[in-house]
Amino acid sequence: MRYEIALAPEAGEDLRRLRADIRATVRQAIKKHLQYEPTKTSKSRIKHLHGLSRPQYRLRIGDVRVFYDVTEDTVEVLAIVSKVDAAAWLAQMGESNERSGTI
Repeated sequence: MRYEIALAPEAGEDLRRLRADIRATVRQAIKKHLQYEPTKTSKSRIKHLHGLSRPQYRLRIGDVRVFYDVTEDTVEVLAIVSKVDAAAWLAQMGESNERSGTI
């Protein structure tokens, strides 16, 4: 099955800020890894982010991290950040799937 790849506005800005050579590599990797099997995890490339409802996955491309969600037929790229900024981005923007409050 082929997935449609949609960039969130923030991810589009992130992509435009990258150097041209890195931007081309990131675009190639997104197409290669997310277009057909975006949920196929591996030891080094795609990781399912447990404990978070958003983003669901992370794609590693060298020193760049791509955070994304997968729906029925769409991959929504939420952010494209450097490795050093990834933890801070997740802490600020990641949504926990733990519910608070009473039953």
